[in-house]
Amino acid sequence: MAQSIKLGDDIMKIVRRESELQSRSISGQIAHWIRIGRAIEKSGNFDHARITAALAGDIETTDLTDEEKDVWLDGFVEKMGQAGSGETAFFARRRKLGLGVGLDVAGNLTREKTARKS
Repeated sequence: MAQSIKLGDDIMKIVRRESELQSRSISGQIAHWIRIGRAIEKSGNFDHARITAALAGDIETTDLTDEEKDVWLDGFVEKMGQAGSGETAFFARRRKLGLGVGLDVAGNLTREKTARKS
C-alpha cells in the first residue's frame, strides 16, 4: 500500500536531479537510496549510535570510520545551521536593547541605528 510523506524542497530538488540523471522515477530514486542506506548501516562499517555520540561530543570524530565521518559531517553541518534556544534568546535580547549588528551592502560591520530601550 503506497503512503505519502513530506520531504523538504531542498531534498526534493536533489531527488529530482538524481532521478533524471539515473533514469529513475522519483519514488524509484528514493527507494534506491533507502536500500543503499540500509545496506551501509548493516555493513559493519557504520554505526549510527557512534555518529550520534560524536555529534553529542561523547566520542571523538577521529574514532569514526570514513563512512561514519561522512554521515557525521552532514549531521554537523545541519546542526550548525540551526540556532539553539540560548542563541536565539541572546540575539533577541541584543536587538531589544538596540545592540544588534550586521553587515551593510558593502560587507562592512554596522550597528543597529535604534536607540537603546530598557
